Amino acid sequence: MNIAIGSDHAGYSYKSLLAGELAAVGHTVIDVGTSGPESVDYPDYAAAVGERIAAGDAERGILVCGSAVGVCVVANKIPGVRAGVCHDTYSAHQCVEHDDVNVLCLGERVIGIELAREIVKRFLDARFSGEPRHQRRLDKLIAVEKRYLGTSE
Repeated sequence: MNIAIGSDHAGYSYKSLLAGELAAVGHTVIDVGTSGPESVDYPDYAAAVGERIAAGDAERGILVCGSAVGVCVVANKIPGVRAGVCHDTYSAHQCVEHDDVNVLCLGERVIGIELAREIVKRFLDARFSGEPRHQRRLDKLIAVEKRYLGTSE
């Protein structure tokens, strides 16, 4: 799977570990940065991951910052991106299965690395169910996106 991954300085440690581990098991990892622990602005990296998703360069994205909230807000501004903060394994698979989420947002200051690893695994293993009720809701979500973000697809 092609996975875009990015972080700010507060998520750099987890991002680096996860990117290496994902590549080691055969995923194609598109690391958009940051490249060190020096202070940077999270919107730059959240937008870079979201743009890779929107362009079709990556099937899934992973963003890490201190809380996961900031990167999630930014990513969700990009048409075609459905980002979710997940700090538990249930949400990690359920958000994909029910809501077709394509960007996982993690908070390095909120959860430990072992839980982060398990959350990433559950997120990447999950598939959208396509059940009529889930598809109906996804269609409504996309309609809202088109109406308020001005997308034409």
